Amino acid sequence: MAFLRRLGWYLVGLSIGVVFLVFFLKKKSGENGIEFCYFPNCRVLKDMRSKPLQFGEELSLSFRDTVLVKSFFTDGDIDFGSSDTKSTPCKTYSIANSVDGKNLLMTAKNCEDVVVIELIEQN
Repeated sequence: MAFLRRLGWYLVGLSIGVVFLVFFLKKKSGENGIEFCYFPNCRVLKDMRSKPLQFGEELSLSFRDTVLVKSFFTDGDIDFGSSDTKSTPCKTYSIANSVDGKNLLMTAKNCEDVVVIELIEQN
């Protein structure tokens, strides 16, 4: 009888835990727009997505497309080896992305309250 009572309490606790887990995983799946970033690449790109964009003077007019730039911030890979993450006041990042079969490289400065797109070139 004691075993059945312990089994019953175990199943009650397990069912409560499963309900909480389902709610947590539903939020994590992106259904509600909540995103969990654990790696440096994801955290930097998420920070850059949250700031307004500004285009540098040297950037070609053909690359002044916010849709193209936003694709770098969602699908791009930061090359931390060629980025200058220690500079002040703005950190400079090199972000690689493949768009329409072309490999592009973007250089962006991540400042305190704005992201400045300096250069987009084809590799």
